Amino acid sequence: MRGMRILSRFAVVISLATFATAMVSAQEAEKKQPPADETKPLPTIAQKTKGLQATPGFFTFYWDPRAGKLWLEIAKFDSEFLYVNSLATGVGSNDIGLDRGQFGGLDGGADPEHLVRFVRVGAKVLLIQANLRYRAVSPNADERAAVQEAFAESTLWGFKVEAEENGRVLVDATPFLLTDAHGVADKLKATKQGTYKVDETRSAVFLPRTKSFPKNTEFEATLTFVG
Repeated sequence: MRGMRILSRFAVVISLATFATAMVSAQEAEKKQPPADETKPLPTIAQKTKGLQATPGFFTFYWDPRAGKLWLEIAKFDSEFLYVNSLATGVGSNDIGLDRGQFGGLDGGADPEHLVRFVRVGAKVLLIQANLRYRAVSPNADERAAVQEAFAESTLWGFKVEAEENGRVLVDATPFLLTDAHGVADKLKATKQGTYKVDETRSAVFLPRTKSFPKNTEFEATLTFVG
């Protein structure tokens, strides 16, 4: 089974921040630009990625060095593949249990490998994880459908289609790659280290270890947690 692997490099820091709130007047709100016309044709992938570095492979992706964005090209829908996440570095503490190379489950699960697929719904692409814990091994289609409807699948992420061409679409995968898919914050809280969350301003795609091969694609990100 071919698939995608996401590795996270992370640093855990403690920071204090002061947040200021401001009131926006009604007049200022009216000055905001109206939403873009959703009926406007999307650009082609070639147009959207012009001048960007392309990396072909199992998943072809494009790197925008100025914006620090990773654009993912999706060519196949409803085709299952493996999604795996792990830690590229550890925190150097056996008591915490966040070690280099550690595989992670989603939603508190212990299974490190997840069978997922891309599904397009209008202007969105959903990343859906199949529910393999409950399934009917039966030649009866009604029995299989009954079990599938009784135990829901999980939608891991939703992407906005930014460009399309010949059945292929382009999405911004950067926010997805900068999430705490491994559950680092939950682990830190469970070991009484404090309450943490990802600081997006100090997190980014780690391009030197982000590569694509014929049978798999690996993305790596540097995540900073603050608390």
